[in-house]
Amino acid sequence: MDTAKRTGRTIAVLLLAQIVGSVIVNFVLLGPVFKAPGFLVNAATHPLHVALAVLLGLATSALGLGIAIAAWPVVRPHSRAMAQWLLALAVAAFAVSASEYVATWSLLNLSQAYAKSSVADAGLYQALRGVVASARNGAHYVGLVIVGFVLLVFYGSLYRYRLVPRALSAFGLAAVLLQMVAVAMPLYGEPVVFAMLMPLGLSQLALALWLLARGLALRAPLAPAGGG
Repeated sequence: MDTAKRTGRTIAVLLLAQIVGSVIVNFVLLGPVFKAPGFLVNAATHPLHVALAVLLGLATSALGLGIAIAAWPVVRPHSRAMAQWLLALAVAAFAVSASEYVATWSLLNLSQAYAKSSVADAGLYQALRGVVASARNGAHYVGLVIVGFVLLVFYGSLYRYRLVPRALSAFGLAAVLLQMVAVAMPLYGEPVVFAMLMPLGLSQLALALWLLARGLALRAPLAPAGGG
């Protein structure tokens, strides 16, 4: 099995693990924490959910860095600049994700303190709730935007160097643009349009299945190695 096919299948496994991990973190573990009446009340009653979400969330975020590292030997011969951008953005995405999960842990600490507080202190904790939630949510949505840039470079490389069928990578690029618009909305005070996120999920799943079956295509570089 050549390097390109082996790399493609490695990336496929990482993509599938990312999809599963993200679903578990956001819907299974954190779903009960953020449902009404909100994390201030709920997190203290679900400490294990929060702890597991932090650990699994960090691991899931690290998979994105793993994908960039795995793609390096295939993208690098075509363009050192693209490979470096992919890796640098993946590192940035992981760093922002780490700050998000530190803030998520703070949600649990605040909720536990609130559960032990007196009625007289309720107003103070309600004020702190907004501060801590803003820190977590800001890191969450900024991180998703950066992940969007990672995926733009990733799918752009797949498209430019014909590493997968261009219809598949072109669909991925369009899906990433929709995702970036959707997750940037909360930064401007607008709600996320979740329907805009669905194409990216389909694209990631389709790409993973293709890579499992066929791997990446092995093609001669379009420019000399070391070129941009």
